[in-house]
Amino acid sequence: MVLRRVSCMILAVVLAVSGVGPAQAGERQLLYYNHAWGTLDRATADAVEHSRYLRQFADFEVRTTTGADGKVWTGRYLRGRETYLEIFGLGDVPGQDGQLGSAGLGLSTERDGDIEKLGARLRAAGQKPIDFLQTRDFGDGKPVPWFDSLFLIEKYQKFGAWAMEYRDEYLDDPRSKVGPARFPGDVTRERYLPDVYEDRVMRDITFIRLAVTPSDLADTVPLLRAGGFSLLTEPGTVVATRGGTTMRFDEAPPGKTGLKRVEFELNCVVARHVEKLGSSTLVVGPGKRAVWTF
Repeated sequence: MVLRRVSCMILAVVLAVSGVGPAQAGERQLLYYNHAWGTLDRATADAVEHSRYLRQFADFEVRTTTGADGKVWTGRYLRGRETYLEIFGLGDVPGQDGQLGSAGLGLSTERDGDIEKLGARLRAAGQKPIDFLQTRDFGDGKPVPWFDSLFLIEKYQKFGAWAMEYRDEYLDDPRSKVGPARFPGDVTRERYLPDVYEDRVMRDITFIRLAVTPSDLADTVPLLRAGGFSLLTEPGTVVATRGGTTMRFDEAPPGKTGLKRVEFELNCVVARHVEKLGSSTLVVGPGKRAVWTF
């Protein structure tokens, strides 16, 4: 988008006043897009789950997971080199997350200890981050520490974002099937995700658009800012860049929220293919780009 110089000047003033904008000069990027999830209607979730094409398109898995406090959810996962997407159907996850139009966003660190630096930034900005340890049960009834997380609020309307940092206990467990560390303190997304993507079409997620309530967006902005993203605001919209994946948040009333659009970088040039998945449409190619609209 091209803005006139005067508009840019006005926008800069607005960002400074509102506390929204790029990270402070010299601050290192702490958070990166890890994954997003959205709860879709049952017909669409089922179409995703049973699609033969998606198993060719991405490292695709349907998995039921037991997390902290015995919480159980069933997700459909499309994994790339560093990023992934998680699809729920109605009731696949307990509580409000299992309702139509709910969505979430996980932002992760790349170096061990950066979650503490993030917490310090948030507190310096007047926030009160909430710590949470997520665990995973591999089936033996013994939960393994999975990742540390930080939230800014305990309850959201339809969308929640959190920061996360993978734990050594999980990364070092053979059942996690993660790769070896490439440097001391390696908790990167690339290490966490398998290399199956190399034999598929999808490489990574480059753009995601979510419709969220104004309240949920206001609660998300401080986390994005502290994480080091550059933020551009327009009335009703925030766009976060810096870190590989562009994230767009559009304000919407309850009933209109949820996952709306995902764009992918592909491993190779492909011919155009259109895959209808329930009420959603995935357009792959032509070229090295795919777009999934919901």
